[in-house]
Amino acid sequence: MNEPKKFELIPTGEATAMLPVGRARPITVIGTEAIRAGFDDGALRQAVNARLAPGVTEVVLNPDAHIGYGAPIGCVMVSPTHIYPGPVGVDIKCSMSLLQLDLPADAIQDRIVRRKLIEAICVRTPTGAGKGQRSVKKSRRVATDIGRKAILEGASPEVCTAMGIPPQWAERCEDAVHTGHDETHDALALRLEKHDKANRLGDFADKLRQLGSYGGGNHFGECEVVHVADNPRARHTAEVFGLRDGHVAFLSHCGSRGLGHNLAAGQFRTLQDKFAKWNIPLPADDRHMVYAPLGTAEANDYIDDMSLGANFATVNHMLINALVLEAFQEVFPGIDGRLLYFISHNIARKEIVENTVAWVHRKGATRAFPAGHHALKGTPFAAVGHPILLPGNPQAGSVVMVADEGASKSCYSVNHGAGRQMGRKDAIRRLDQATVDRQFDADDILTNCRQYPKDEAPAAYKDFNEVLRSVTLAGLASEVARLKARFVIKDATQADD
Repeated sequence: MNEPKKFELIPTGEATAMLPVGRARPITVIGTEAIRAGFDDGALRQAVNARLAPGVTEVVLNPDAHIGYGAPIGCVMVSPTHIYPGPVGVDIKCSMSLLQLDLPADAIQDRIVRRKLIEAICVRTPTGAGKGQRSVKKSRRVATDIGRKAILEGASPEVCTAMGIPPQWAERCEDAVHTGHDETHDALALRLEKHDKANRLGDFADKLRQLGSYGGGNHFGECEVVHVADNPRARHTAEVFGLRDGHVAFLSHCGSRGLGHNLAAGQFRTLQDKFAKWNIPLPADDRHMVYAPLGTAEANDYIDDMSLGANFATVNHMLINALVLEAFQEVFPGIDGRLLYFISHNIARKEIVENTVAWVHRKGATRAFPAGHHALKGTPFAAVGHPILLPGNPQAGSVVMVADEGASKSCYSVNHGAGRQMGRKDAIRRLDQATVDRQFDADDILTNCRQYPKDEAPAAYKDFNEVLRSVTLAGLASEVARLKARFVIKDATQADD
């Protein structure tokens, strides 16, 4: 048999390259030579497939890119004419948020104090794939009518007030509210009514009970110490953002939980059935690359479902942050905190790309609008650019960045983190549990797990510093602050079995 054709990445700069795709516009690749050498052929093949899919005008491959379903995780895909569920994924609006506390770092130096904080958080915010509010003692119960309103309205003042979330936090969201395909809430209400009548969402009340929970997999909560970079731009930007050098912050990663998964899975099934019924060829014969032309009923239904899931994810993050603040206040009475920013990395957004209105699909990629970008007009970030929250790993740290003008070359997007270099099964097979846990202890990083999940160990991910170097050298964004982990909250289900 012939060997599969290798893909040729042609360097265009120290941390940029292009991947030719026949006569189509080449794929933009962000990454140093070391990062590019680590791309597997499966991810590159998926990027090519995405670029050649109907209506797609541009694809960007970020340094964290790795193989996913349909399109690679860590990519940006632009289409002015079609909407694609695959390049959003099954965890609609999986996101990052950062809570800045007015608590100095030395207050959490003591391990006993950190254990108290872990306990206070874990009795309020459950972890685990099927877990909801009933599984922890001090969760904030959400009435069904308010839960439904959250799905329809997102972080509206009424929803925030009812859930005990400071309403002003909505001003610190990339998108606090998502509307339907026609930019109304009525479209979402009609769509949810159809789901109710057809019983498509399973135990809907159970889905609502997952508001304020992390879930499993790579989702986490992480207590950080903020270290603002020592340069004038970083210090000024940090002040605008509200970052406090030498103080405690809390970073969260999660999405739309069971509701988002149900909505996304239903869309895949519906579109796959229609492709089969109408005998429409699948892009690269990949069932995860189904699509719908904009303006069709199928596209409208997907946009509505994505918006329902996105509103859930937004309120889920907001509630988690409110509960985390409550937990810190239990241990440190009188302290306060504010949501610094909330930003997605699994979403399709309508944006202007090269003077054309298009849907920008970011799958494992995050928005990066620099100072002066028209979309930031009227926001606190218009003069500096908005915060970019990039998780690395507990040992290497995470970062807050701000976009530079060079982000235009990547459709104003950057990577969403480090990106996996080992599959989950591979990491479980290859990594040594004792070594993983010993390293956390040596770095004085506590966790809620008796054994840290091997498939989430730092060694399962790419070299975060090289990923950041790629972003900086490519001119996409600059580091504002490094976040150093003091404790991590993960799905401890496996450790408890």
